[in-house]
Amino acid sequence: MRLSELLEENNIIPDLKAKDKKGALEELAQAMVSQKPYLDKGALVNVLLDRERLGSTGIGDGVAIPHGKFHGIEQPIISFGRSRKGLDFESMDGEPVYLFFLLVAPENSASIHLKVLAKIARILKNSSFRKVLIEARTQKEIYETIIQNDKDF
Repeated sequence: MRLSELLEENNIIPDLKAKDKKGALEELAQAMVSQKPYLDKGALVNVLLDRERLGSTGIGDGVAIPHGKFHGIEQPIISFGRSRKGLDFESMDGEPVYLFFLLVAPENSASIHLKVLAKIARILKNSSFRKVLIEARTQKEIYETIIQNDKDF
């Protein structure tokens, strides 16, 4: 499964305004709800916060991949956000997070959920890819960078 099948350009937030973890999750969830109005934003944020209580999805190197399983969707959905200032996401390395990929998958989709998580984590290990995402000027540049790198991995 390609990220281009799961991520719409309009689900990209080039400049998150959030100052904390909950705010970031709310903004990323709102991007999804704007494209999929049938989603319940409050319920979605609660699922994500419940997952964060198990352990931060901040994986280090300025990256977080918040994720959860949600009822009422048939395939995974991704939104992306970038924080220019970085924010405390209780990341494993204790450093601020700048790049966020939010993944929401159907409740009974363990295999697909894990495959998409692994793919996102794999492309984000590439420091030059992270640098290009941080330096991209527009939503379109971010989207094209993600889609191009999806093909490379």
